[in-house]
Amino acid sequence: MARRSALVGFAAVAAATAAGCAGGGSAHPRPVHRPVRAVDPSSTDAYASGGEPALLQVMAHPDDDLYFMNPDAEHLVRAGVPVVSVYVTAGEAIGKNWVPGMPKPVLDKAAYSAARHQGLRQAYATMLGLDAFTPWRTSVLDLPGGVRAETNVLTNGRRRAQLVFLNIAMLSPGQVRIPALWAEPGAVMRSLPATGSPCQDVSTYDHDTLVDVLAAIMDGCRPTVIHTLDPDPEFQAHDAAHPKDNDYGSCSDHRDHTPTALFTWKAMSQWVADVTRRERRAPRFTTLAFRGYYNQRWPYNLPPSVVEDKLRLVDAYGGDPRWECGNEAGCGDYGQGGGRALRSRKAWIRSTHHRYPGPQLALDTDRSGRLTAYGVLGTQAARWEETAPGSGRFAPPRNLGGGPLAPTLAQVTDAAGRTVLFGLRFARLEGQGGANTREIVALEQRSPGGAFGRWRGLGTPEARPVRGRRVGAPTAVATPDGRVHLFARTAAKGLATRVRSPGGGWGPWQDLGGASVQDGLSAVLDAEHRVHVFAAGHDTVHHWSQDAPGEPLTFQPLIGLPTPSHQPGVVPASDGSLTVVYRAPAAVRPVAYRFVPGSGGAARRSAVDAAAPHATPLREFDGYGAIGAGVLAARGGGDTVVLLGRATDGRVQIQQGLTNGAAPVRAPAGPLPVGTSALVAGVDQQVCVAGMGAGAAPWVWRSHPTSDV
Repeated sequence: MARRSALVGFAAVAAATAAGCAGGGSAHPRPVHRPVRAVDPSSTDAYASGGEPALLQVMAHPDDDLYFMNPDAEHLVRAGVPVVSVYVTAGEAIGKNWVPGMPKPVLDKAAYSAARHQGLRQAYATMLGLDAFTPWRTSVLDLPGGVRAETNVLTNGRRRAQLVFLNIAMLSPGQVRIPALWAEPGAVMRSLPATGSPCQDVSTYDHDTLVDVLAAIMDGCRPTVIHTLDPDPEFQAHDAAHPKDNDYGSCSDHRDHTPTALFTWKAMSQWVADVTRRERRAPRFTTLAFRGYYNQRWPYNLPPSVVEDKLRLVDAYGGDPRWECGNEAGCGDYGQGGGRALRSRKAWIRSTHHRYPGPQLALDTDRSGRLTAYGVLGTQAARWEETAPGSGRFAPPRNLGGGPLAPTLAQVTDAAGRTVLFGLRFARLEGQGGANTREIVALEQRSPGGAFGRWRGLGTPEARPVRGRRVGAPTAVATPDGRVHLFARTAAKGLATRVRSPGGGWGPWQDLGGASVQDGLSAVLDAEHRVHVFAAGHDTVHHWSQDAPGEPLTFQPLIGLPTPSHQPGVVPASDGSLTVVYRAPAAVRPVAYRFVPGSGGAARRSAVDAAAPHATPLREFDGYGAIGAGVLAARGGGDTVVLLGRATDGRVQIQQGLTNGAAPVRAPAGPLPVGTSALVAGVDQQVCVAGMGAGAAPWVWRSHPTSDV
């Protein structure tokens, strides 16, 4: 089946798989849980061949995608990647669609849900480049367990969007909410038909039914990119300075976002396991998870022009009671229209954060210059090898197993020349009172360039599973003395480490403390082979380092660095200096800060005085998001700092040098990057950038100083 046909034809697939999916159409929950069908970490089945790009997004509410998954989603859609957006709840909330100046309406949850659906149609029509009130084709999907759902489809040339409304009532009979459907055995919820919807059936969901429905949608549309919400939001202290607002409990997110993400990850794992068993090939897709109300709690990381792009779609979704859209229930979610998102102190629109930051690919090169890339494909670790040095083409991926894994891997080459990979595994993802745990895992080569051994669990820095779920994506660095230093952000938002000795044994987790930082760690070695770790805090860039090689890392505060909005790029130079590059909150242009770290007691007293003389504004490198950094080591000396980032339109750009004459070069038109790309800088002005494309295949761009497009 062609990809574009599959997007609107997966109802047939879903109906065919409904047989044997018990519980969906019955009001009585099953007394016995079925076994969890999940990815086998030891499975290394070959991957399915590549297909046309397709994006699947799963949200709890209408507008979660517009606030939290853009600009990533819009960039893909505008590039011609068809999207299927699934909304799990009806989004009926308090059931009143109202803004100041309007007469207060009567309670009507079905109408409010329908108005939000209309708002989404307006936003996606705008995203597709059409008039906001363009008519959509509406129909009903038959899904596993007797479930029925509304679907809307709109096409504009190569651009295509499909909206799927499961419409589970946010508050079902018996005061049951989505968190209970995830966690409590026997919980049952029902759908709330929206006013005017072609689907007026009331569907019944238990835990397994929702997993089956999401897995069936995945099986029907065969996405190459999946967007989810945050399955493990961070803890948030609520006080006068940090009011609780819409947060749930002690976390910085909505009560529906977290279980919706957990259901999505469980469905992904089940789908991969089922497809691999049925077809003897693992499905090929990449995943991005997005933070939610986290955006309110950390410095804003999007510049004004990108925020305006998000606002345009949110305003189309919010609509206006004066609009004539043809929907009697309402023309959008009025409380979100008219620029209100920009004026809200919650400011969700001003940032977009990935739950698992870092490049989608980890890159390595051999002596000939041939690339090897490691990433997570279909929730499992994968390895690609370039067919020949400089070819820019990769052989088919090799499945290294280890899943289900979060979307990013860390990779180092130890002193013996062996590759070591680190990932964050969803070790148990059961729900219904069962285990819900994470662990950091490692995979090591037995010999340089040789076969890999078995995945090894390294636990997390946290003793309690509820806190272990909040650990960050692993980062690592290898030192010439044979050690490998592993780092992860803790549930307390500090830094923890675990060190592999030269003999191969792992020491215990150690909490390095420090102040509150975001996930996204940058670890490097300086010219003296001391380890440095940098992370973005609320106030400045935070820093841990060794006084001398082989000694423990300690928190060594930096002096004079302004507030960062994202993970800093860090690059060491042969003269002993370190350069830290990042954007201030809401800034479009970054600044580079160069310093020479102290040694011994001087390092402990003050790692850096990054005053104005050491700051270099980058006046042309406009963009947003994390910045990668590397160094070109020219023969005969003379290091050149190389920067990698995204321009405001989402395209990849690099810049060689920090002088006033340096200017960014954009990658040629072609594959749009999914997530963050990676950089390798070598000798003789060779710069290589690689990333994951929308078709779940890596792309390569090698740039020279004269490159331009």
